[in-house]
Amino acid sequence: MNILIVEDEKTLGLEIAEFLGKEGYTIEHAWKKSSAEEKIFVNTYDFILLDLSLPGGDGFELLHQLKKMPGREDAVIILTARGDVDDRIKGLEAGADDYLPKPFSLTELLARMHAIIRRKHKLVMNEVNVHGFTLDIKNHKVSFDGERINLTNKEFEIFNYLILSKNRVISRVNLTEHVWGDILEVNSDSNFVDVHVKNLRKKLAAHATIDWFETVRSIGYRINF
Repeated sequence: MNILIVEDEKTLGLEIAEFLGKEGYTIEHAWKKSSAEEKIFVNTYDFILLDLSLPGGDGFELLHQLKKMPGREDAVIILTARGDVDDRIKGLEAGADDYLPKPFSLTELLARMHAIIRRKHKLVMNEVNVHGFTLDIKNHKVSFDGERINLTNKEFEIFNYLILSKNRVISRVNLTEHVWGDILEVNSDSNFVDVHVKNLRKKLAAHATIDWFETVRSIGYRINF
């Protein structure tokens, strides 16, 4: 999953990035409001971790701009030293999914992200069962009948994103954006997405029929269940 950290305190931002990077997330940074606006205008994110006090503007302004953009589903967690209840209410009413006051535990941040994923996708647990395959979102594992399937990080993220977007056609561009990050840094003529999907399918097909994993010609992919 693709995460944008909007945090001007670079030590904290890098600490969060290192921790979430080890959890398999793709990380981008914005250290001030203007750079965050540029990234949000071009890309979509699974999560935006948003500080309220930013050089060049207030995080609330950025949140309002994001929520005015049609079709955006980026989950927003506000990270701030402002502990005032009114600020928390203001952030949640503006559309933030959660509010975590500083200082905070990185493990708590991760737990809240998992909770948002469960709520957003109507999951009871951190696991999704798909035609006999089990996707463990929390531990980044995929198994079939209890046997773990050895996927690379990118293969897992592709499978994860398609499953959470079940029954929807996901374009190659959208898949690239959510798994690899900034689409401006990706060669759109490359077939590397198809190569990763081919390898993923091969590993899944070694265990069971996967006719529910569709290629939608000239567009992208869809998982049906």
